[in-house]
Amino acid sequence: MRCAHSRSASAVMEAEPSVILQNLFETLLAAFGPQGWWPADTPFEVIIGAILTQNTSWNNVTLAIKRLKAKDLLDLSKILKTDPDTLRECLRPSGFFNQKTRYVLEFCRHVHHHHEGNLSAFLQQDLETLRKELLSIAGIGPETADSIILYAAHQPSFVVDAYTRRILSSHGLVPSNIGYEALRHYFMDALPPNVYLFQEFHALLVRVGHLYCRKKPRCAECPVRSLEMKEPSEMRRLS
Repeated sequence: MRCAHSRSASAVMEAEPSVILQNLFETLLAAFGPQGWWPADTPFEVIIGAILTQNTSWNNVTLAIKRLKAKDLLDLSKILKTDPDTLRECLRPSGFFNQKTRYVLEFCRHVHHHHEGNLSAFLQQDLETLRKELLSIAGIGPETADSIILYAAHQPSFVVDAYTRRILSSHGLVPSNIGYEALRHYFMDALPPNVYLFQEFHALLVRVGHLYCRKKPRCAECPVRSLEMKEPSEMRRLS
């Protein structure tokens, strides 16, 4: 369902995606401030969080990561050496823990076998090579792969999720049935390849989606309803 305050189709068509997205970013940044996402101490913690967050809330992921830290298991080589049942119990709060235990082990084994356990070398590959390799690992789909690339490898691969699709489609910016890759390229083709920008934009979309763009939208309170298109010459550049 389209938001009651969405712009008309003709107004959307008149604005370039770069203009639309820059205005959207600046509106959300003004409303919520910098998000500083992803909350993690190490790239490996980001990766484990990205795998565990599938089909669950972040609070449940946090509980699982706390259990891993308590057992001193937030380390690739230590996970491979530990008993699978111990790992499974640590991951239990994240839901689907049997499946996620398998996915975490698959990732760790992959880096161990193909990169001699050198996570830094794995993450330092060029973006396209890294993305292709991540997608070849069981349990890692496009959203998880892009989260790892953006937040663990610090390379500019935009992350889109259900909130992103819902927000943009409800305002008439993209079709409601747009696929993951098409929506990802909508952002990447229109924005400069900047890691900070991609991180903040993704986190801000999650924030507004969680608060307002739900299945029963709260459009009247949403900061996006006040979004107005400006001429490119009036906007400061994102860099």
